[in-house]
Amino acid sequence: MTDTHIAVVGVAGRFAGAADLDAYWQTVVTGASAVRELTTDELLAAGEDPALLADPAYVRRYGKLDRAEWFDAEFFGYAPVDAVLSDPQHRVFLETCWQAMENAGYPPSATDAVVGVYGGCGQSRYWSLVGRHRDRFPGLDDVRLAMVAGADHLCLRVSHKLGLTGPSMTVLSTCSTALVAVHQASQALLFGDCDLALAGGVSVRVPARGAVARAGSVLSPDGVCRAFDAKADGTVFGDGAGVVVLKRYADAVEDGDHIHAVLRGSAVNNDGGDRVGYGAPGVAGQARVVRSALAAAEVDPATVDYVESHGTGTRVGDPIEVAALTRAFGGGRPGSTVLGTVKPNIGHTDAASGIAGLLKVVLALRHRVLPPSANFEQPNPDIDFAAGPFAVRTRAAPWPDPGHPRRAGVSSFGIGSTNAHVVVEEAPAPRPSAPPRPHRLLLLSATTDAALRQARTELAAHLAAHPEQSLDDVAYTLQVGRVAFPRRWCAVVTDHADAIRSLTDDRPDIEDGEARELQRLGARWLAGEAVAPVERRLRVPLPTYPFQRQRYVVEPEPAAPPVVTAKPDPPSWQADDVVATVALLFAEVLHQPQVDEDDDFFALGGDSLIAVALIARVDETFDVALTPAEVFADPTPAGVASAIGELLEGAR
Repeated sequence: MTDTHIAVVGVAGRFAGAADLDAYWQTVVTGASAVRELTTDELLAAGEDPALLADPAYVRRYGKLDRAEWFDAEFFGYAPVDAVLSDPQHRVFLETCWQAMENAGYPPSATDAVVGVYGGCGQSRYWSLVGRHRDRFPGLDDVRLAMVAGADHLCLRVSHKLGLTGPSMTVLSTCSTALVAVHQASQALLFGDCDLALAGGVSVRVPARGAVARAGSVLSPDGVCRAFDAKADGTVFGDGAGVVVLKRYADAVEDGDHIHAVLRGSAVNNDGGDRVGYGAPGVAGQARVVRSALAAAEVDPATVDYVESHGTGTRVGDPIEVAALTRAFGGGRPGSTVLGTVKPNIGHTDAASGIAGLLKVVLALRHRVLPPSANFEQPNPDIDFAAGPFAVRTRAAPWPDPGHPRRAGVSSFGIGSTNAHVVVEEAPAPRPSAPPRPHRLLLLSATTDAALRQARTELAAHLAAHPEQSLDDVAYTLQVGRVAFPRRWCAVVTDHADAIRSLTDDRPDIEDGEARELQRLGARWLAGEAVAPVERRLRVPLPTYPFQRQRYVVEPEPAAPPVVTAKPDPPSWQADDVVATVALLFAEVLHQPQVDEDDDFFALGGDSLIAVALIARVDETFDVALTPAEVFADPTPAGVASAIGELLEGAR
């Protein structure tokens, strides 16, 4: 390995039919398709025109992400109103970034590493939905709407919520967005801009709808993507989100990180004007970007066993892509390189398509399996497969030892022809764990009792499924790789079976000298103290935080929030009435069902912009000129009511 190689140390993703990457791999390896037909009820609830549904060209099939509008707002400190206003893409991306950091064994909001964030999202459909109902949200203006739903704020919000201090920027290059973000993050690591980098993309369309497949459209008329097949006639769309945590390879090895795969090299370019039109791909540009990535990786194309293509299933795009790959690889033994694409499985995920392909390759390298391409029967006659080394598999097969590290290429090409290609290599054999200790301390925490119970259940299931993991490494990862929350649990355990018993049932403590010292550490942990690990071990992938999600979405007929309608003359206001009325105003602007007189405005998720809306409602209700300083001095209904009382008294 050289100084230019980048380690993938954390992964997370959600796609149609797959709430996590284990489920995603099952979709991929079985050649299944999670694209489904949206029901009439779903489409009408999404606001689709009934007349449009009767159009024969209307395609109902879509790769819909399950529960995309559900979010753990309380965990991330969102006021309910901001959770409702924020684009579900932003929420899904934020949660996925948290999961990727935990998968890497780094506490997302408590790390001292300089962490950069690079990612992008699809065009927001939700923004227009909110805009049509903006009268429901007091104080909502274009600035605030942009901050909770605009693409510019996707990565900035992650950096804020997770306290990350490295570069943070949105990358937008249409369909190649996520893989371009991976390239940008890799470059930032090599230039020393950050120590860790989150990179990925998200595309979630809420509400989910179908689309009309007109002549010349890229959309498949029957909603089935058949990449590289003789029947290929277009793509189908879908939702998805994926994030990788990247680190300089040498640093990852030194720090004992779990390495999922290695990025040997990457490249990005544009076709320029060398194509038939703005929306059309070009052979020369795609071939150049693949050659550049291979050169950066310093590998012979003959040693690349698999290519995860852009593979949209369009009549124009597929032949051009294979021609470009053939030119870049310079021929080769027919059938020696497997060609695949994930779009028939989950749909074209737009800005997330590149990360969907990269994660598929990382998983294939982990399992040492060459995955099949779904919906492939006969080769497209417009593709000259005989001229190059590429062949499409219809069934999964073991990835044989090629005599060199297993390698794959990943392509992602955007409308407008910004092209990206990454060369990925399997991780080297992991460093052996240190000799086991007789006892170790397991720590878990959460923000709620329900989440803590779920965390215990999920860790027990994980340990049962992974007896090969060192329990000392597990304990170390839980100690250094998780944020400490108020609800806590701990146990001193001897082995996997003992750990599983402790997680599922409270069992008696072990009586042993070393165990008693660990028990004292555990008692300090339960009392709220920080606990340093007994020794440095390896980080290993473990279950991530069990978010307790609720549904946040602009409803067609939402329950009306409490609204103050009465406005007595100033002399008639009594102190108790002022407090009660201010509490109602808090509830109104924060979209909370109830607010008590001692509740803190900012603890409920308020911020300076929502405070402006609160002040406007106070001034309107009480006919006073409340200042932000008076709100911030004591941001509770009782405190604000006291300030209002003084203003009313001065007006008499």
